[in-house]
Amino acid sequence: MKHSYEIVIVGAGMVGLAAAGLLSKNDQLRITVIDAGKMPVFSPDDEMSLRVSAIAPGSIETLSRIGAWAEIVGTRACPYRDMKVWDAAGSVEGPETLTFSAAEFALPQLGFIVENVLIQHALLRQLEHTYVKIDYETSINSITRTGHRYELELESGRTLTPDLLIGADGANSFVRSSAGIGVKTWPHAQKAFVTCLRPEHSHRNTAWQRFLTTGPIGLLPLSDGRVSIVWSTTAAQADEALAMSDEALSSELADVTDGVLGKLVPSGPRGAFPLKSQHADEYAQDGLVLIGDAAHTVHPLAGQGVNLGFADATALADVISDALRTEENPGDLPILRAYERAQKGANTTMLHFMDGLNRLFSNDSATLARVRGVGMYAFNKSGPIREHAVQVALGIR
Repeated sequence: MKHSYEIVIVGAGMVGLAAAGLLSKNDQLRITVIDAGKMPVFSPDDEMSLRVSAIAPGSIETLSRIGAWAEIVGTRACPYRDMKVWDAAGSVEGPETLTFSAAEFALPQLGFIVENVLIQHALLRQLEHTYVKIDYETSINSITRTGHRYELELESGRTLTPDLLIGADGANSFVRSSAGIGVKTWPHAQKAFVTCLRPEHSHRNTAWQRFLTTGPIGLLPLSDGRVSIVWSTTAAQADEALAMSDEALSSELADVTDGVLGKLVPSGPRGAFPLKSQHADEYAQDGLVLIGDAAHTVHPLAGQGVNLGFADATALADVISDALRTEENPGDLPILRAYERAQKGANTTMLHFMDGLNRLFSNDSATLARVRGVGMYAFNKSGPIREHAVQVALGIR
């Protein structure tokens, strides 16, 4: 008779629910997801949500494996087939502009822009057909080690001692801090200003990104013709944008995006949040593992955050599946170290690359501007290097 194991996932965000969906395919696992927040509510009739993600082909494969992608893409997901990245020191049509097209990689699209809440909704719909238990509005009083495992005491007084505790509870992870796992942090002295805009010109299913001296600004295409803007800038400028009139904001954003889509009319709520990159010192302990933002956060300039998280969930599910086939306990440290080895190096590389890219472009040095221009032009002409870099970013290598 096969042994069954108990797994508790703390955090019902996109990555935590994806991990639950992947692990639910194995009938040896009894899975509980705990989240202190309320269950997300989504309807196709709702206004477009403020928070969106760029979903790469590798993440689409993960969501398809769970069974959630068909509902997501059939509801409202906007494909982007081209991407243009340019420096404020140049122009969008200049020779240094980085241009990527799905066609050159034999893909129908480079990815999709999708609302976070829609992804959660679709994952929850798939989990309805499993034995996964999801407890929303459930707070944890404490997490303590007991032997080789961790014990959770819930606010209700109930205790859980799973074979494996998965921390998917975000950048300020309670699981991580309770386990005494340290984290290295790189504050960016920037805030990300986000809102939706109605552009004068069609977005042409293109993702646009311009590097300014204060940070990058991205225009992401939405399925209803609008664009979602993510402007990483100084805290003062982000706060000013929050307070501007629609007319003033429209003028400001058309200016900082170099007028690439013409007039930009504010069309939705606004928000701003501080930016930082961080990386946990370790991903795994006996009976505990971290995934997603609990393990790492990166600058949003390339939209890689949730894609790295989905890759974590997939790698962890694969490692656990292998362990069960050889009748090993999925909470044992050697099993979890295999996951850490698979993910930590790649995540470290991406984190430092994003941080370095942000630092390289977020300055007003004329010398560095010339160096950036030469570098971007050389990258455009680099052939296999360019192809490999894009394939890594898309999650197809």
